[in-house]
Amino acid sequence: MPSLRDLILFASCLFFLLFSSFKPSFSRVAPFVMRISCGARNDVHTAPTNTLWYKDFAYTGGIPTNGTRPSYLTPNLSTIRYFPLSDGPENCYNINRVPQGHYNLRIFFGLVAESNFNNEPLFDVSIEGTLVYSLPSGWSNHDDEQAFVEALVFLEDGVASLCFHSTGHGDPAIMAIEILQVDNRAYYFGPGHGQGTILRTVKRYSCGAENQKFGVDYSADRWGGDRFWDSLTSLGQSSDSTISTASSIKLASVWPNFYPEALYQTALISTDSQPDLVYTMDIDPNSNYSIWLHFAEIDPSVKGVGERVFDISINGDLVFRDVDIVKLAGNVNSALVLNTTVVVSGRSLTITLHPTKGNHAIICAIEIFDMVPAESKTLLDEVRALQSLKSALGLPLRLGWNGDPCVPQQHPWSGADCQFDRTSNRWIIDGLDLDNQGLRGLLPSDISKLQHLQSINLSGNSIGGLIPSSLGTIPSLEVLDLSYNFFNGSIPESLGQLTSLQILNLNGNSLSGRVPAALGGRLLHRASFNFTDNAGLCGIPGLRKCGPHLSAGAKIGIGLGVCMSFLLIATCLTCWWKRRQNILRAQRIAARDAPYAKARTHFNRDVQMTLQHARTAAENRPSLLS
Repeated sequence: MPSLRDLILFASCLFFLLFSSFKPSFSRVAPFVMRISCGARNDVHTAPTNTLWYKDFAYTGGIPTNGTRPSYLTPNLSTIRYFPLSDGPENCYNINRVPQGHYNLRIFFGLVAESNFNNEPLFDVSIEGTLVYSLPSGWSNHDDEQAFVEALVFLEDGVASLCFHSTGHGDPAIMAIEILQVDNRAYYFGPGHGQGTILRTVKRYSCGAENQKFGVDYSADRWGGDRFWDSLTSLGQSSDSTISTASSIKLASVWPNFYPEALYQTALISTDSQPDLVYTMDIDPNSNYSIWLHFAEIDPSVKGVGERVFDISINGDLVFRDVDIVKLAGNVNSALVLNTTVVVSGRSLTITLHPTKGNHAIICAIEIFDMVPAESKTLLDEVRALQSLKSALGLPLRLGWNGDPCVPQQHPWSGADCQFDRTSNRWIIDGLDLDNQGLRGLLPSDISKLQHLQSINLSGNSIGGLIPSSLGTIPSLEVLDLSYNFFNGSIPESLGQLTSLQILNLNGNSLSGRVPAALGGRLLHRASFNFTDNAGLCGIPGLRKCGPHLSAGAKIGIGLGVCMSFLLIATCLTCWWKRRQNILRAQRIAARDAPYAKARTHFNRDVQMTLQHARTAAENRPSLLS
């Protein structure tokens, strides 16, 4: 009776055959494709396929320059972009407007074409915040797939984030980036597919093929992601031989994986002297690996079911029993793909095909993926708050602050302390330690969006302006150190609402006004507050005494009184000014008419004197009657 393990494995094979034999009835649109020639100022087309590579514009920082190809597998491009450590240890390509879906991402490395540069930089590569690859020493001397890293990942937020982390061994240098959409069900490996796992390509072999080829060289379906297939002509020690066919292969380039038909037209087959096929390779230990094995019965000597049967073991564990290609695929010259996941604790992976019927085993292709657990990202609101802080305070480039603040965990942002929150399944920021970093500008109110902060240390910088009242809305804040900056104005009353606050250092600023009563009362509860070296502060022991305390109503009354007094004074001044203008206007008119007035006055005086003389003469004349 077959074991439960055998039934599960058989069911998985049937499941894959079911999906492989199904083709959607509708006509599919072309997959999303974006290729970037890093450092290029113009779009580039490369031979022989006239492939379009877009210019490198507004994706990242770094320095564009001329570059050299470390491998003939690298696209025939002439520019690169490198990231000097002085620009920060973390640098990212953030590519927007990428449709949500499943993607094959490929990053080609390059070398700076200048003799004064370290020609082999060693650095880490992360995709969507997950560390997927570390360049090994000597990578540029291997003319194989070490010239690039490739991974299958789901993109959900419309942005592809590809980051390069300096390790102190030269400046990261990137020659090209490919973003190739594949089917959402591609490389389905069971529960959890697309939910927390990135498949990094370790090896992809076309057995028996003479040359290495990309999917485009096979004229493969574009939904296959233009995969690279290395050639494997022998497993060594004369244990096998190659075999090929020109016959058409059924069930090859079908949904959801779209493998090229030519992949199954060559194979390695064991010999009479060595019936087992054994493939061994070095790998990273303590990891899960997804293994995909490809078969087609292309040996003309095998014509039906039961003529070739073999077991498949990985690292000594039997994973597939009694594999009969003709039976499982349905016919000769038909593709069969088997997938399994293995846990490897050592540093080697050995795949063994052992014949149980017939004398030979056969295999067409091998794919090996490292199943990398995807990192949970930082809460988006907190990332945006840190970006606002970076912009407002002019953080120096050497701090980095690119990508995700907390992941990969090997490369967090300098000065930002992270903690994993199991409630949201996201990383949060619980501390800022940016003292003595030469920061300038104003502290943005958006800092309050960092709702999980327990400690803020911005001391010894040149930050000015008001202390944001929004700081009082961070309930978990225990330490707030803003000492030795240029903050001015009063201490916000809202800081008194921070019931968890134990240390508050505001000394060495230009603050003024009364210390909030709620803060002053906290001094009796063993809290450590420092308000010294602020000439304008008052209200607690150690500071100057404040004047009489006025209620809010009194302050409003005084303000209204001042306004009324100012209005009365302004009215009086206006009236006085108008009266003065009238007097001056009258004087000007009088001055203008003075000559005429003087002549008239003299004429009147002469007339009066004449009349007076006449009156006197008449009085003194002898009367005619006397």
